[in-house]
Amino acid sequence: MASPALSQASTAFESDAPPLQDHEKSSRRALLHVKEVTTSQDVLLFLVTIRVLNALCIRTFFQPDEYFQSLEPAWEIAFGSDSGAWITWEWKNRLRSAIHPTLFAGVYWMSAELSKLLQLTPHNHAELLLAAPKVTQAVIAALADYYTWRLGERMYGRRSNEAWAALFLSVVSPWQWFVSTRTLSNSLETTLTIIALHQWPWHWALDPTGDEETDQYGLREDPKPDQAKEPAKRERMVLVLETIVCGSTVLTSAAIVDRLYYQKWTFPPLRFLYFNLAQSLSVHYGRNDWHYYLTQGYPLLLTTFLPFALIGLYQSLFLQDPLTQPLLTANIKRQLATTSILVPFMLSFISHKEVRFIYPLLPLVHLLSAAPFATYFFSTTSKHITRKRLILTFILTINLILAIFTTTLYQQAPLTTLAYLRSRAISHQSNNTTTTVAFLTPCHSTPWRSHLIHPSVKAWALTCEPPLHLAPSQHVTYLDEADQFYQSPTHWLSQHLGRPPKNSKEQQLRLSALETATGVSWDGKVGYIDEKGREREKVKEKESLELWWSQVLATALEKVWWQE
Repeated sequence: MASPALSQASTAFESDAPPLQDHEKSSRRALLHVKEVTTSQDVLLFLVTIRVLNALCIRTFFQPDEYFQSLEPAWEIAFGSDSGAWITWEWKNRLRSAIHPTLFAGVYWMSAELSKLLQLTPHNHAELLLAAPKVTQAVIAALADYYTWRLGERMYGRRSNEAWAALFLSVVSPWQWFVSTRTLSNSLETTLTIIALHQWPWHWALDPTGDEETDQYGLREDPKPDQAKEPAKRERMVLVLETIVCGSTVLTSAAIVDRLYYQKWTFPPLRFLYFNLAQSLSVHYGRNDWHYYLTQGYPLLLTTFLPFALIGLYQSLFLQDPLTQPLLTANIKRQLATTSILVPFMLSFISHKEVRFIYPLLPLVHLLSAAPFATYFFSTTSKHITRKRLILTFILTINLILAIFTTTLYQQAPLTTLAYLRSRAISHQSNNTTTTVAFLTPCHSTPWRSHLIHPSVKAWALTCEPPLHLAPSQHVTYLDEADQFYQSPTHWLSQHLGRPPKNSKEQQLRLSALETATGVSWDGKVGYIDEKGREREKVKEKESLELWWSQVLATALEKVWWQE
């Protein structure tokens, strides 16, 4: 809702008011600018505080890319190739740009230096390295909320109900609470998208026909015939020049960063398209129905706000009334609605779909939802006020339950497991011992070095490398290591751990992990025996061996995965 000062200013400078002198208009603008900056700073500070709390409260696992496409390569950049980071096949094949991880690599490096300066204990050192990327991403997420509100002001008017409604929808969104502060590249893309849309010169789409204009504060400008007759050519030239300069700077910076990371010149976006589209490798990670974004994507993004989004999309495309809203507002809404429909439509032609692929569209849909939301709940009429309050309370309650569940309860075992391993490493640090762990779980089911932290924790896990060496026609029958394990766990364990270990580090690491988890060790002559009961009879062939491997698997999964 507009502040009293702004309302009075808007009333005082209506078109029927006498023209003001230049110095009077300058004073008014200066006063309004000060109030605007103060309010904007307050809003931004509030959003940063909320998102930092949001980030630090997250105790659940969502997507492996949150760690393996950002924090793991960032850890390698900051602490070296021998630091224990898990670098996945995309990075080995130069499918990803190193720009995003480089951001967090700088955060890791500064955090480590600060830890040395303050001489933090191992526990506090680990907590600092865990919190630093979260706080960084929280600031990025707060900027997405902030510029959603700012673009709402450009669309609907400064301090308008619709602008505040857009901010409200973004802040209380369960999806935003669950995902926005995670270190996914999609979260950064969402912020950059809404900032770019806010900066876009939307007024160029208008055809100025009048001989009088108002500035951004609603104050009347002197007639400018040149602006009324033709578009702002200077602004267009500035945009072209800025596009060339900024675009060249970004591409050059990306090329240099990728050259430093990969040690050769490469262009990851082109290789990404080739591997995932031309070779259809993305299908290895799942297929979805053509209507996925319509029936699952947008409902997950919007949850309780889906009805308002549908109404907002319909009104923006088919119910544009020049008598009830400014032409600029109608133009922005139409283009945002078109984009919100066209992008999912195009992405639907790709077999592999994920809801986070359309996450950058969420601020756009929030802006379109703001108008019907504000009309219904912020209306000045008192009709059905009790019913509206009950509905709003119900929506907020559902959103709160979803936010708490997804950030504190849903899939918390992976992070709880690694927290236990960190505490174990600290408790055994005085003995200078190494903790070795095997994760016999679906691949990338837990974070890795970014959460293990301590170098004394050694670990290995099942992998799920795609069939880079096979033709697309053979991808259907391909089984990665994790698939092979779950197809026949006992056979896989017998094949990989059933023989005496050779001198390879990988086999020694796997054997040590199995011994630590199960209390069973290799004798070398007799076979696998129980250390505590060496009198136990030698394991018999076939039937006994099959039963024994099943017991080993059950014990390993229980001790390694579920133990707190």
